[in-house]
Amino acid sequence: MPSQGQGVWSTRFIAAALILALPSVLVLAALAVLTDLSVLDAVLGAVSAAILTFLMLRPLFNGLRSVRSGLDEMSEDPEATPVLRSASPLAHEVWAAGTRLARASRQRLKAREAELVSARAVLSALPDPLLLLDEKRRIVSANLAAAELLGPRLADRDLAAALRNPTILAGADAVLAGAPGRVVEFDLSGPVERHLSARIAPLNPRTPEGAVAVLTLHDFTALKRSEQMRADFVANSSHELRTPLASLIGFIETLRGPAADDPQAQARFLAIMAEQAGRMARLVDDLLSLSRIEMNEHLPPTGQVDLASVLASIADALEQRAASRGMRIELTFPSGMPRVAGDADELSQVFQNLFDNAIKYGRLNTSIEVRVASSPRILPGRPAALAIAVRDHGEGIAREHLPRLTERFYRVDVARSRDLGGTGLGLAIVKHIINRHRGYLDIDSEVGKGSVFTVHLPVAASSPAGVTNP
Repeated sequence: MPSQGQGVWSTRFIAAALILALPSVLVLAALAVLTDLSVLDAVLGAVSAAILTFLMLRPLFNGLRSVRSGLDEMSEDPEATPVLRSASPLAHEVWAAGTRLARASRQRLKAREAELVSARAVLSALPDPLLLLDEKRRIVSANLAAAELLGPRLADRDLAAALRNPTILAGADAVLAGAPGRVVEFDLSGPVERHLSARIAPLNPRTPEGAVAVLTLHDFTALKRSEQMRADFVANSSHELRTPLASLIGFIETLRGPAADDPQAQARFLAIMAEQAGRMARLVDDLLSLSRIEMNEHLPPTGQVDLASVLASIADALEQRAASRGMRIELTFPSGMPRVAGDADELSQVFQNLFDNAIKYGRLNTSIEVRVASSPRILPGRPAALAIAVRDHGEGIAREHLPRLTERFYRVDVARSRDLGGTGLGLAIVKHIINRHRGYLDIDSEVGKGSVFTVHLPVAASSPAGVTNP
């Protein structure tokens, strides 16, 4: 049974043949009227003309129908290469022109697709977040850096849902209303505050997706932190180094003067001077360490850490020091303990500080208990977390001091802390490292019973979410 398309082509073919045969029929009819040509001869001539026209047009129409079918096949499958079978030279010429046009169109389409892929690759590789906005302030598309900063599934959301900042929204609305491009600075709150600048510029013409403006973000948190750290370093170092420097200067003057010929005084003063110089060296090391951590605090680490190995290594390193005070370090791990997201060196520094404090401030002949378990806390962007609790059995800390323990140079007992070699920066370093890891630090203490420092760290994305607590 002929298809509907074939029926249309047949109707067109018959109509075209009749139209082309019509002049011949009219001429024969006129001859029959005006001359001695019989009606029968005129009818036979008209029929012959119609049949001859049909026979002449049939190859052309069949060829054009084949051309149409071949082009339809190529439009449905760009890789198709149909072959034209027709006796009409004109159909072959039309087919050749059509295939040349189709090849050129396919090449242009592939070039446009390659350009689009390249443009998307460039946008994805840009380190700065980029958003394309339509005239209704809707996000048309976003690059990978924007998704990492503001969260996934940004497309089709209003800009206010991604950036809840009135300065940004006011700037975007102004540009969308026809104002020239502008640059605004703002702070982005979160676990770690970030300082950003946004450049909003109109697009003319609009993109095929309907974007009429582009918004790019530049993170200058590191620059801000660097400026603040320079100021803090000068202020902190000048304050904390003043006392040991004054001691060193005093002892040097004494050694040059009254104690110049007193070997016993010289030995005692040199020992004190060495102690003060060591204290200053530790202070400078801790200040530099804290500065480095704060510089990168807004950039979470991307590695995975076997926390069991880290804790065991620190316990082994501090075992003899603990034993010298009659103390022991007890580690308790869950079965199937997952890896955590983080930087192994920085996490080693965290637990080195916590273990060291537990040894310093714990009572003689007691234990330091380190227990790892599933964390009850929900950390942003992570399905699960581990809680690592370090408990000592020391004198404990009064409740009013707990909120300030992670401040720089804050000491509950200044004299005791300095006697034990503390710089007052250990817990500040711990806090900033945990902030960078998007974790949390809990501190609990009771006077006379000891203290518990609990670090909550996110489980790595590829690790199992749950653990079996011991």
